[in-house]
Amino acid sequence: MRNATDASRLTTVLFASGMILSLAMGVRHGFGFWLQPISQHHEWTRDTFSLAMALQNLMWGVFGPFAGMAADRFGAPRVVLLGALLYMAGLLAMSSASDPTLFAVSSGVLIGAGLACTAFGALSGVVGRTAPVARRSWAFGILGAAGSFGQFAMVPVEQMLIAGASWQGALHWLAAAVVLVMVPLSLLLREPALTTASGGASQSITEAVREAFAHLPFRLLVAGYFVCGFQVVFIGVHLPSYLKDRGVFDPKVAVIALALIGFFNIFGSFTAGQLGGRLSKPKLLAAIYLARAFIISAFVFAPLTTTSVYIFAAAMGLLWLSTVPLTNGVIAGMFGVRHLSMLSGFVFFSHQLGSFSGVWLGGYLYTVQGSYDTVWLITIGLGLVACALSLPISEAAVAREPQAA
Repeated sequence: MRNATDASRLTTVLFASGMILSLAMGVRHGFGFWLQPISQHHEWTRDTFSLAMALQNLMWGVFGPFAGMAADRFGAPRVVLLGALLYMAGLLAMSSASDPTLFAVSSGVLIGAGLACTAFGALSGVVGRTAPVARRSWAFGILGAAGSFGQFAMVPVEQMLIAGASWQGALHWLAAAVVLVMVPLSLLLREPALTTASGGASQSITEAVREAFAHLPFRLLVAGYFVCGFQVVFIGVHLPSYLKDRGVFDPKVAVIALALIGFFNIFGSFTAGQLGGRLSKPKLLAAIYLARAFIISAFVFAPLTTTSVYIFAAAMGLLWLSTVPLTNGVIAGMFGVRHLSMLSGFVFFSHQLGSFSGVWLGGYLYTVQGSYDTVWLITIGLGLVACALSLPISEAAVAREPQAA
């Protein structure tokens, strides 16, 4: 009877967290479609929009550890509720901001904080604590697949909203959806009071942070995750504009490409979670980074056609968020799940530093050089670096002194 109750509880948590994550990730995955209409409307250069998106990713990372701490301490429902309100406010303000600074605050700071409260960092703890150890990697894979489904489903919705309701109206509709979906679902994420069974409950936040950053494998994980953020956000934001610059003027090609990334990542994230329960997670991470470097190289140096765009999108999609269940699984294996949201938030901060660098550098170098060529080369090189950083990581639990009776 208890097993059935636990299974039902896990299903509920995965459904609610998956739907919340789908919307949070799906909305921000399509922000690249706003780059040109907003820049043209306000007569801004591309680096203005790119800087705002870079700030969004940076603030997502900055607020991530604090959102994780709050979720571990007070529960995910309160954090998601706050995040939904911030996300909504950011979208509404983004639609009306005519000054670059106000635009950066709305789309950068407010939405970044909202994402910190509604995406992987805040949700990973409740999923990790609800899932039994044997199914934890699988559960993280399901959560990653849900985020991928949102990217797949929301990209054509956002493009249609922009075409049918204007870019401002599209932001209004998305703001309403964020609140109407996330707020009621957050109530399903309530969990029992945390106990020592969750691992490390006797640790203070300071002790948990000190232990993590004193552990070399954790630091390597943090460094490698920077590359993940650089790659995926540069591609996600700048790919539509890159295709137009290269002569692919049909907007449907970019829509289909971003949708393919989300669609194939459903399978990639789920498969990564499945494999992470049986194989070495660090070695799987190394393989993902190496494969990304190869796929990006093939895309950049081969002749660009509609077919090559779709092949690139599908291949990258398989690897897009597949790092997430593996990374969260490594953290849980090292330190337990009591402070999982917080520690995931610190690792994700590195991811978002990479995101900031990738999206901003893409816009800056395009403005300076008139092309994305240099950023593509940096993206390839960083993939090789992340592969090398991942190989020596050990996912074994840290050795701790026994607690006094």
